[in-house]
Formats: sequence, C-alpha cells, structure tokens
Amino acid sequence: MTTLSTLATADTPFTDSGNTAWVLAAAALVLFMTPGLAFFYGGMVRTKSVLNMMMMSFISMGTVGTVWVLWGYSEAFGPDLGDKGLLGNPFKEFGLHGVLSAIYGYTPASGGTPAAGGIPGSAFVAFQVVFAIIAVALISGAIADRAKFTTWTVFTVLWATLVYFPAAHWVFAFSGYAAKTGGWIANGGGFLHGHGAYDFAGGTAIHINAGAAGLALALVLGKRIGFGKDPMRPHNLTLVMLGAGILWFGWFGFNAGSALAAGTQAAGVWVNTLAATCTAMLGWLIVEKLRDGHFTSLGAASGVVAGLVAITPACATVTPIGALIVGLAAGSICAFAVGLKFKLGFDDSLDVVGVHLVGGLVGTLLIGLLASVNSPTGLAGLKMQEGLFYGGGFLQLGVQAAAAFTVMIFSFVVTYIIGFALEKTMGFRLHEDDEDAGIDSAEHAETGYDLGNLFSGRMGAHGSLQDARHHDEEEVKA
Repeated sequence: MTTLSTLATADTPFTDSGNTAWVLAAAALVLFMTPGLAFFYGGMVRTKSVLNMMMMSFISMGTVGTVWVLWGYSEAFGPDLGDKGLLGNPFKEFGLHGVLSAIYGYTPASGGTPAAGGIPGSAFVAFQVVFAIIAVALISGAIADRAKFTTWTVFTVLWATLVYFPAAHWVFAFSGYAAKTGGWIANGGGFLHGHGAYDFAGGTAIHINAGAAGLALALVLGKRIGFGKDPMRPHNLTLVMLGAGILWFGWFGFNAGSALAAGTQAAGVWVNTLAATCTAMLGWLIVEKLRDGHFTSLGAASGVVAGLVAITPACATVTPIGALIVGLAAGSICAFAVGLKFKLGFDDSLDVVGVHLVGGLVGTLLIGLLASVNSPTGLAGLKMQEGLFYGGGFLQLGVQAAAAFTVMIFSFVVTYIIGFALEKTMGFRLHEDDEDAGIDSAEHAETGYDLGNLFSGRMGAHGSLQDARHHDEEEVKA
C-alpha cells in the first residue's frame, strides 16, 4: 500500500524539485505554443484553408511526439555515432531505454553535482520534445494552401529524423558538433575548435533550420494559384492576434526554461525575452507606418514573433539594453524581409523565411556584436568573447556566422532533397482543382465556418439561408 512516507521518499534521487517543477511547467508552455501557432497561421490563410493550416501544426504533435519517444531523443541526445559529434546513436536509447530513471547530466564516474540542478531525465525528455514539435510545425506556413496532407504527414517524420534531430545534436547535446557551455548547451564539439557559437534556446537549430526548410519546400511546391495576382489576405486577424499572444506567453517557457533551473539566469532571460519582443513590435509598426501609412494588427503580431525569434539565441548573453537592440533590429529588418518573396519570385505563404530565417540570423549574428559579461549568463566559464561592440573583436561574430550558415545550408539542401523525393513519389502539391475549390474540403471534407448552421435551431440542420428567409416571410403574413 502506498503511504505518505513512501511518497515523500519517491523522488530522493533528484536533487532539486523546484528546478524540476520549473522545467515541466516550461515544457507545458512550449507545448501550448504549437496550438498558438495553429491559431496564428490559421488566421493568416484564406477561409477555405484554415482547418488544413491548423491541422498541419496539430499533426506534427502526433508524429514528432511518437518518433521522439522511439528514436528521436536518442538521435539528438544519445551517445555519438563516431567521434565527430555529428549524430547521436538512434538505437542506444531507443524507446527512451534507461533515460527516464536517470538524472539529467549526471554520470557516476564524473562525481560532483548533477548538471542543471539534477532534474530527472524524464523532465529533459519532456522539455526537448516540445521544441522538436514546434520546429517541424513552423515549416508548414511556407507551403500553406497547396500541400497534400498525407505527404506533409510523412514529411514531418522524415524531416525530424534527417534534419532536426541531427541539428539539435550539433547545437544542444553534451558532445554536440557546435556545442557550447551555458544553459542547456554543453561543452564539446570539433567544428568551432574551442571557440563555439552560442545559441541558448534554438535560434539555429529551430528558427534558422525551419526557415531554410520552408524556403526549400516553397521552391519544390511552387507558387499558389494566383500568387501575386489575386488577393490572399488573412481571413481572420482576430485569430492571428490570439495566436501571437499565445506564442508570446509560451515563449517564456521556450527561453527561460532553457536554463533548466529556476534561478537568476532564467529570470534574466525572461526579462530579455520581454524587452526584445516589445521593441520588435514597435520596430515593425514604425516601418509599416513610414512605408505604408498605417499601423496594422498583422504587423504588430508579426513583429512580436520576429522579436521572439531573434532573442531566442541571444537571450542569455546580452544585457537588457542589448535585448532592446536585438528586438528593434529584428522587427524592422523582418518587416522589410517579408517582401523579398515578391522581388525574388518564391511563394513563402506566411513569411516563414522573412520572419524565422531572417529573424534567427539577426539574433544569432548580433550575439557577435552584443555579447556582454553583464548578461544573465555573464559569459562566465564560456569559451566565447564579448561582442564586437564591447571590445571583443570579430572572432565571436565569425563563429556565430559559421554556425548559422552551416545549419541554414544543411537544412535547405536536405529539405529540398526530401521534398523533391516526396513530390516525385507520393506527390506533394495538391491538384489545381482541389486547390482552387479549397484545401479544407479536398483534404479533410470539412469547412472552417459552416454558416448554414446558424439557422439550424429554427429550421433543422439541413436548412438554407433561403429557407430561413421564406420562413420569416410566412411568419410575417401569419
């Protein structure tokens, strides 16, 4: 029989229940971001595509969550295959074998205090899977309105396995290819020869990665019917604003949770995340006002996301003033970048390239300019220099650029190969007739807004607007 005494001793192997509680709460916040993304993207498409757009995010939760348990965690965080740190062994911890009972970062031979406050391995598994899920879901915005849902579902598994899990191993794993101490990015890595790039919460592995992948798929699938000619305005800006608010809320778990401990670093990261997001929204709106003469709700929501993206890699290594600069730069630069698709002729439906790729590059590179010993991490124990603006020279900027462009090129090339192969085998692009009629009806046999049912209470579920008017006329005559 379970007693209070046995419950009280159940977690004795774990050194800090407070850190564990924070990491689990942060994981829940990040998971909530994916439905938030579904609202954000769903409101930006046309009425006939809203359900499909939201389903592309939701299915990522199902597929990526499944493969994470099977081989994804082991591939991203398991022992290296070979000695280069390029990939974790997907079979070593298959099915999370031996992971859930461990204390994350602790090896008996090393002695000392377990890393990251001694949170259980299961907490780290939970925190990391939600990052993998949203990284995949982000890509969907680049191919809105025109991708077969079955093929997209297969793509989520292939991309996570061949692109995201390897990139996560490079950046986040203890023996990672481009790894760095601080937060959840640990020592090791041969690529940067002891002067590693710094990415606290996923600017490279998530946002640059997803942005480059979105560009590759947009090129594989081609342009939407009527792109550049027909109006393709967001159908529901209320949903867009709601989604942006949920993303902002969840992003505090995304960034501050990446400290893997409830302490000074997490608190400082929280403040920096807020600061950058505020100025990014202002920066985007200022550009809109000067360029177009209006402040728009879509611009405000997009600026919020651009700032969140940019501060993600930099949130632990810049000061609050630095965070304001990162946000302002991201908001204004991304406001211009979203127009590149019209000049360069590619159809990035919901501006994944302009916001996530460009915003991720801005935040990652600005570390090389703004990294400071007065940041939440303080650079203590890190093999990195202060930024150029603080007298640190060009070295840190150089390694930041090397890591950013390595992930970008890798993601673009492999994603293009995956997308091209799927197009030639399963078919990735929706048939023109189905795209014109509406992807919701073609792929899901549903519509986002069934206006006919507004009158179902008075005339039955199968009534029509004309029937309702006739019924009203008869009542007047009576």
